[in-house]
Amino acid sequence: MIPSMARPALRWPSKPALLAAAWTSHLASERSRLAPWLAVALGAGVLAYFALPAEPPAEAIWVAPPLVLLAIWLGLRRPLAGWLLGMVAVAAGGFAIAAWHAGRQPPMPEPPRTATIVTGRVVAVELLPEEGRRVTLAGARFDDGEPEARHIRLRLRRQDPALPQPGDTIRIRALLRAPMGPSAPGGFDFQRASWFSGLGASGYALGVAEVSPGTAAPPVFAGLRALMEARVIAALPGPAGAVAAALITGGQSAIAGADLAAMRDSGLAHLLSVSGLHIVIVMGLSFGVLRWLLALLPWVALRLPVKAAAAVAALGTGGFYLLLSGSQVPMQRSFAMAAITTLALLAGRRALTLRGLAMAAALVLLVQPAAILGASFQMSFAAVLALIAGWEWLRPQMPKAGPGSGWRRGLLVAAFGLVATSLLAGAATTPFGLHHFGRLQIYGVLANALAVPITSVLIMPAGMAAALLMPLGLEGLALVPMGWGVQAILGIAHWIAGWPGAALTATPIPLWGLGCCALGLVWLCLWRTGWRLAGIPLMALGLGSATLERAPDLLVSGDGRLIAVRAGATLFLQKQSGASSMTRENWQRLHAVAGTETLPHQGEAAAGAIRCTTGACTVALGPTMPTAVLLRGAPPQEACRSAALVVSAEPVRGPCLAQVVDRFAVWRDGPHAIWLDPAGIRVVSDRGFRGNRPWVPPVPHPRGTASAEPRAVVE
Repeated sequence: MIPSMARPALRWPSKPALLAAAWTSHLASERSRLAPWLAVALGAGVLAYFALPAEPPAEAIWVAPPLVLLAIWLGLRRPLAGWLLGMVAVAAGGFAIAAWHAGRQPPMPEPPRTATIVTGRVVAVELLPEEGRRVTLAGARFDDGEPEARHIRLRLRRQDPALPQPGDTIRIRALLRAPMGPSAPGGFDFQRASWFSGLGASGYALGVAEVSPGTAAPPVFAGLRALMEARVIAALPGPAGAVAAALITGGQSAIAGADLAAMRDSGLAHLLSVSGLHIVIVMGLSFGVLRWLLALLPWVALRLPVKAAAAVAALGTGGFYLLLSGSQVPMQRSFAMAAITTLALLAGRRALTLRGLAMAAALVLLVQPAAILGASFQMSFAAVLALIAGWEWLRPQMPKAGPGSGWRRGLLVAAFGLVATSLLAGAATTPFGLHHFGRLQIYGVLANALAVPITSVLIMPAGMAAALLMPLGLEGLALVPMGWGVQAILGIAHWIAGWPGAALTATPIPLWGLGCCALGLVWLCLWRTGWRLAGIPLMALGLGSATLERAPDLLVSGDGRLIAVRAGATLFLQKQSGASSMTRENWQRLHAVAGTETLPHQGEAAAGAIRCTTGACTVALGPTMPTAVLLRGAPPQEACRSAALVVSAEPVRGPCLAQVVDRFAVWRDGPHAIWLDPAGIRVVSDRGFRGNRPWVPPVPHPRGTASAEPRAVVE
């Protein structure tokens, strides 16, 4: 007999192995799209730093360099594995960059609590509506003390005859306050924004300013910006001049609130923020005019690369415009994209690519990592990402130009491009607008279809001509037609903003929902193959996240002067003298209500859910809900025995069985948000939400003691 040969056992690959193989195959087919994801990883690392409840150890910033070197070494041998490790390394680098920027900021000063004499050097002057002025001071001193490392911003009195200019020294009696914290836990953090921007305090003047010429040279662009703004407004008084000055110099402070609201509600607010549209017009006109002028000189045209020379000169013009307009985040992104586009044109490569956008985002994050938390950065990059990816998909779908196609087809293509651009940019920025502002602009596409051509054809070219004519004193020749265009834009904005439902109030998307929308948008736009469609349900989840979150049932402001109770669809307020109107507006936005009602002095409200007497209001939102008592002067003993929660604008002294949120609680920990649930009461303070970060002020101490607890509490 012939012995049988043993057969090797068949081993089927496991599911993890199959998934890994499929993942590797997909990544190989998406090789050209891997690089932009590094910018996404950089942003994720920055966000990870800001999400921490406390500062990381200093050694954490040294994790990134060895990871980057290891990723480069691995990428030379196994590209896909190197890319995966590179994502981790770049994220660690973003974390380290954010921590380094936060650590290098100067400490916050403690401004005097009473009126003081402020002396400092003017570094910026902003015009305000109705002839007001606001100045920014560097090296400011309080009552002739030591110079402060941070800037101080002061609003001068409207009737002040002084006309300070950048470089002057100013001395004035003023009342100052430190940067304000969020109006509610999780709200916009102005203290964090001030920490990274260099602002130390702001306030208003109580007397007339004493101005004397400074000994040091004034900031070049700040002085030029103030001069140009003043000359534009002098030539175009009124709303048209304020908007024209904003488009030339980037400062929006002189625009009246009604005009800003109309531009916002009509979907045209982006025209006021100097960004991609404006720099494209400026650089495009510069490139075309310079190329035409150089081509008129035969000696130059035959010996020099006219196109390249005009492109470099146009880039220089864009850089000048960037510095003149204050280097805001949208302009940083736009100029970075313009520089990359110019280099691509000179090298004969495609101009607008996702790689170029990723490089621009990385440059902005390296210079200004905190910008990723702002609406400007998020909406700017989201819009451009959608435009590049959208046109990349639309281009093959569009019919080709055939024989005999003329101006009609060109007009149709231009109209389609304008509408498609508005739709793509509007859809991409909607989640971010909902999160930050809680509003939807319904007629934005129509408003942009009417206003953008006027801006491109008339307003910006006239503004460029006015800037060139200013040294000759002839800027009025160009500002007059620019004013016509601006008046047309304002007319469109007010007209459309007045339509029914032009700007709908919507419940803001929570932070995790915004993260889903952002990741879904990036996933949809960066990948090429079919799995990109997985980004659509992710964005849908983010857009619907507002229905999965419930706004707080009670809110208490940081000074205790404003307390809100939500019952059903109504927001009831208890206001004391000096309550912040900005806090009230932010609370309305948080609850998606257009107006508020005052808690009754006596009687019932919200179908009996709120019962008030002269001394207290009892809040019982349901039979299974815990009861809260809002004290209004009544002794706390009864409320402490019968209620689960006691809220008071005044200190609650003595022992209390109920949970207490009173004047001392908000004095220590900032605004409080409270949820009344059948399972119990959830209280979140601003300090508990933000954690122990450099921009969060320390727990205040009573004067003359080292204890964190006020003396009146200890009995």
